[in-house]
Amino acid sequence: MPSLDAEQSRLADLLARSALGDRAAFGQVYAATRSKLFAVSLRIVRERPLAEEVLQDSFVSIWNHAGDYAQAKSAPGTWMTAIVRNRSLDVLRRPREEADIDASLTANLVDRGEAHSLRECLAELDAPARQSIALAFYHGLSHSELAGHLQRPLGTVKTHIRRGLLKLKECLERGAAAAAVRS
Repeated sequence: MPSLDAEQSRLADLLARSALGDRAAFGQVYAATRSKLFAVSLRIVRERPLAEEVLQDSFVSIWNHAGDYAQAKSAPGTWMTAIVRNRSLDVLRRPREEADIDASLTANLVDRGEAHSLRECLAELDAPARQSIALAFYHGLSHSELAGHLQRPLGTVKTHIRRGLLKLKECLERGAAAAAVRS
């Protein structure tokens, strides 16, 4: 079993408590490691928003798998760094088109819909999707800025926007089809 220094021993204890559902202990893990782990991800993905996304996903994974941490295999910092590194590499392997889906859906929506139709379709969305889309596209907030403003996880904000845009697209297509039938 590797010998751990005081900080790593403290992290191992905090991870063990986190595995039992201790949120305060997990908050301490986060506070003690977020800067270093963010730097690891940023060195790999080279884009701040992607590194933020990786860090969020990594901490969710750390929370969910804290009970799987084995002190006999590695130091807690090494274990968490491996999670961040692997998530970062996964993001790099992801097709770039996926990252641009919001921009392409938005361009299609603007091309297809007039302001009146767009307002009607926005009214059909659930409140979180409508709010996220309005702030993103009418006020120019990035996904990261939205997450901070709405106090929601970055992944949740991205999901609201993506699903909302898809529903807007369907609504506008229905409206265009109905207009074509009428004319």
